[in-house]
Parts: sequence; structure tokens; C-alpha cells
Amino acid sequence: MIKRLLLSAAALATLSAPVSPSIAQSQARDGIAFDDYMVTLKARARAEGVSESTIQRMTAGLTPNDRVIRLDRGQPGRPTRRGYPALAPYIATHVNSVRINGGRAVFRDNRSTLRAVEAEYGVPAEVIVAIFGHETSYGRIRGNFDLSRSLATLAWEGRRRELFSNEFIALMKVADKGYSRSQLVGSYAGAFGNPQFLPSVYLRLAVDGDGDGRANIFSNRADTFASIANYFRDAGWRTGQPWGVRASVPSGFNVDAYKNELKAQVCSRVHERHSQWKTVLEWRDLGVRPQRSLPDDALVSLFQPDGPGKPAWLLTGNYRVILEYNCSNYYAMSVGLLADEIVN
Repeated sequence: MIKRLLLSAAALATLSAPVSPSIAQSQARDGIAFDDYMVTLKARARAEGVSESTIQRMTAGLTPNDRVIRLDRGQPGRPTRRGYPALAPYIATHVNSVRINGGRAVFRDNRSTLRAVEAEYGVPAEVIVAIFGHETSYGRIRGNFDLSRSLATLAWEGRRRELFSNEFIALMKVADKGYSRSQLVGSYAGAFGNPQFLPSVYLRLAVDGDGDGRANIFSNRADTFASIANYFRDAGWRTGQPWGVRASVPSGFNVDAYKNELKAQVCSRVHERHSQWKTVLEWRDLGVRPQRSLPDDALVSLFQPDGPGKPAWLLTGNYRVILEYNCSNYYAMSVGLLADEIVN
């Protein structure tokens, strides 16, 4: 997980310090030196309306960050077909007593705000809190990378230049709203604040939850909760429907007979273990029964991540919404299960 949010002036200066000469000299991407590429990014920011003062304060002293490049290249690529790690150990470490008790405390201390957000956006309060807990340990662990330097580095590095150049420009626009460079720190890949939004997501979906005229996702709980809820509503959350429920599966049931043949365009490996969509009534007729109430006509898919004889779930379309936040079954299951524990 990412580390702390706020940087001292000394720490920020360290992040902006030049990398070793060997790195700086050997990493002219596509024949473009870093300083020359920054001229291009600054020109684009000006063309898109960012103030000159913001551009100057957000780019002063920028150099490539070799650590960011190493971290980005160290991310796993497309998974092999050697199988999947078991889900149960992941859940045991991510839905533990510390995280559950922390979530219950946040829920209790912010009950009226959370209920107001739930009423407005239709997203359950416990799901909002679970995202908050999973992303930043309830605001305690938000990252300490200078976002300007990180995004400039990743854009220049070039493997995903379009993505990160767009995020760099979006960051300039966020900064133009009055945020200082010392505030705009976060993960090495550009996510920031309590919900860990990318700059483009902040511009599109961050909202003012308390009416003070600013969407402060750094320290304002109302803004944080409303922004997470707005993200989920935008992604298609269906009010009144759970993310999923535990299911009992008959002994010897052949899950593979109902394998999903559709190939997702994004994160295909995440979806390939999910079954075909069937109504709850159709699953009942096959002997698969939800352990909590679900309407007979609700469309759900069967997910038994650790294989026959292990826990199984019937997942609704709202589970797919959690996957929009982070395309990982381990992430989505831990968020859903943490939400259930927080509210129980």
C-alpha cells in the first residue's frame, strides 16, 4: 500500500531532486529529453486554460523520478494461466478486525453525513466506508509522491504516454482550483486523496458534499463520501440491490457447465471465472440457493473462487460496479465483505 500523504518542504525537495546522471542521460524517450518534453506539456496546459502561475509552481525543478519508472515497470502484466491464488487468505488479511473495527468507528462517527449521502446517491453507506477503508485505511495512508513529478515522468517514459499525459494536464487543472503542490501528493501512478482518484476522475466526479463550495477529498469526510458515492452512481450502482450474497451449491455441482463464454474487452481474466447470468429462480432450479434474500427475477452470476466445496457467492450487477473502481476480484470481494461486516 501507499504511504503517508503530506510532505514537508524538505521531503518535497528530495522528491524533486535530480536522479543519478546515468539515469538522466540514458532515458531520453523516443529521442525526447525530459526538459524538452516538459515544454510540450506546458504548452498543452496553457492551451487548455491552465494559468501560468499554476504551471510554473507545479513544474518548478521537475526531473524524472527513476523510482516511479521502476515501480510502474514492476507492475504485473497480463497474467499467465497457471491458476489463481486462493481468495480466502487475501480476505483474511484485508477484512480483519482492525479494518472492520475502523470501518464501524467511521460509520458510527459520521452516521448522519453518510445517511444523507446514501439518500442522495443511492449507494449504501457501508459500501462507501469500505472503499474509504480499503483505499487509504480510512484516510491514514494516502501516498507521498509528488504527483506532478510522477505523472510527468510516466508521460515522458512513454509506455502509456496518452494516459499519463492526459492525467498530468488534469492535475494542472486540479491545481488551478487552488491546491498547493505540497497537497497534491499521492500514489506513484497519480491517485490521490481519501478515495485515491486520478486527476481526471477528480475533475469529472469529485463533488462538494457539505456545501462549502469545494470538493476537498483530502480532509473533508462529507466531500470524500459524496465523491465515492458519485463515482458508484456514475458507474451504474442499482439502489436497493446488494453486491452479492453467499450461496449454497449442491455437492458435485458442475460450475463449468455454466461457464461465461463472453470475453470482456477490459480485465478479461477478472470475469472469466464468473458464470453465465441467470435469474435467482433459475439458479434455485439448479440447486444453487442464496443464503440471504434476493428477488427471484434478479440476474446474478455464480462465483466460487476457491473451487468446489469452498465458499460461493451469487453476484449482482453491483459487484461489477465495484470492479469499475479496481478491476480485481480480490479487491471487489474484500470491499463487499468488509461492507457487510461494517453494517452488521
